Amino acid sequence: MISDLGGNYDALRKVVEAGPMTLAHNLETVKRLTPYVRDRRASYQRSLWLLKSAGKLSSKLILKSGLMVGLGETIDELKEALRDLRDAGVQAVTIGQYLQPTRSSYPIKRYYSPEEFRELEEYAKSLGFAFVRSGFRVRSSYDASDILEVFPNRH
Repeated sequence: MISDLGGNYDALRKVVEAGPMTLAHNLETVKRLTPYVRDRRASYQRSLWLLKSAGKLSSKLILKSGLMVGLGETIDELKEALRDLRDAGVQAVTIGQYLQPTRSSYPIKRYYSPEEFRELEEYAKSLGFAFVRSGFRVRSSYDASDILEVFPNRH
């Protein structure tokens, strides 16, 4: 799991050249909410650039990202984010419920139902993600070791 490295291509190249099997960077949320939810230095487009660039640096790399739901996004916005991740070459994705860690943190707007998590999982699989975990308790590293079972020739 890496940051967006401030958009530094040389830093990304060094990370990829170190030979990880999996490179993870979370998009976290939809484009519209990025300025409100993520660190002010983060960028939706930079995150996608990072993932796509990493894939171009190594075709053997398993690219993974994660999304949180319940921040005020729409299902259509989530589907757009999933398409953007897939277009960037991401093969593994997690989708989990945001839980407000402190009273001063970004507030929860809604809780997703098990059916909505299933719908998002099915949609992600229809886009071609090889590994999808979607559910209330899913977190970024949820079932992380299972990713290697989906990509047996990559380790």
